[in-house]
Amino acid sequence: MTSSDMPKNSGGPLAWLATGVGRILAAVFVPIVTFLVLWQGFIFLRNNQAPQIVMVLVSILWGVGGVALLYWVANWMVEKLPDNARGLIQPFVFVGPAVAILAWFLAIPVVRTLILSFQDETSSNFVGLTNYVFALTDRIMLEAFRNNLLWMIFGTGLSVGLGLLVAVLADRTRLESVYKAIIFMPMAISFVGAGVIWKFMYTYKGEGTGISEIGLINAIVLALGGQSQPWLSIPPWNNFFLIVIMVWLQTGYAMVIISSAIKGVPAELLEAARIDGATEIKAFFNVTVPYIKGTLLTVTTTIVIFSLKLFDIVRVMTGGNNGTNVIANEFYLQRFTYGHTGRASAIAIILLLAVVPVMVYNLRQFGERRAF
Repeated sequence: MTSSDMPKNSGGPLAWLATGVGRILAAVFVPIVTFLVLWQGFIFLRNNQAPQIVMVLVSILWGVGGVALLYWVANWMVEKLPDNARGLIQPFVFVGPAVAILAWFLAIPVVRTLILSFQDETSSNFVGLTNYVFALTDRIMLEAFRNNLLWMIFGTGLSVGLGLLVAVLADRTRLESVYKAIIFMPMAISFVGAGVIWKFMYTYKGEGTGISEIGLINAIVLALGGQSQPWLSIPPWNNFFLIVIMVWLQTGYAMVIISSAIKGVPAELLEAARIDGATEIKAFFNVTVPYIKGTLLTVTTTIVIFSLKLFDIVRVMTGGNNGTNVIANEFYLQRFTYGHTGRASAIAIILLLAVVPVMVYNLRQFGERRAF
């Protein structure tokens, strides 16, 4: 058989890249080369004795320029491919590095934490499910689970409910933007900052001669003829006083998202409901709410995720004392106060397992709405 009789390969090596294996290798090759080149460059810079300001500037130029150059080379390679193969490979080349880096920073820590959860406090001996038994049976952990459930039910419900109420009422006023700006303003405050602010609100100085209350809540109570109270030390009501802070922070977020969804309700549907004799309340519950159901579910699940991994507010306000402990705070205590890495890792895995189903549901909702 002569060479002219052999089947011709129209694309050669470039056509091979269009295969499934080729796309996978292309997606892996680019991040590996990026990492190796940048790693060697930073190793060289680290061992250099140049002035620090020069090192910083060169490092920035090397990092940004190196990545840009590698992507330019990858793009040049893709442009040389046949048209039918270019569209298949290009997404892998440009998204591949981001996916690899994301996997590096997410998957590896999760696997490492899972391994540590089966070891003792020094991470040197295998203890099986002992840490998980502790996490699911210890009195303090059960209290933390209960409190997280309270945050999830009441915090989420009040935030979404008030956000929906404000979104509906504000849309009917001439000062809509002013009202919404005021309610949304707490979102600009960090959770730690909000905790500090509300800690002053709930401050209790105690009883005695010459003692004056500086907390706003107790000052109002005294002005009305009541008696000051240690609000953050009264279980289980102190949990609800802390939940107020979450509602204060998250109502603005819920209001903005829900308000934009309400404005998207077709006026024809509402007008048809009114013509059929529906009141404003019936039109709201039978037309508006079903139409924005997807948005309500998205907002709800987002706030549920926040309530499950809540840490900042409790840590700043009470430190988890007086029956206010939550899962994330107990993880912090086990790891950084008691030094028990195994228990902390087990708590982290349980918290991850609690959040993942909500995240999956949220992603499915996004997918269904996009398909629709």
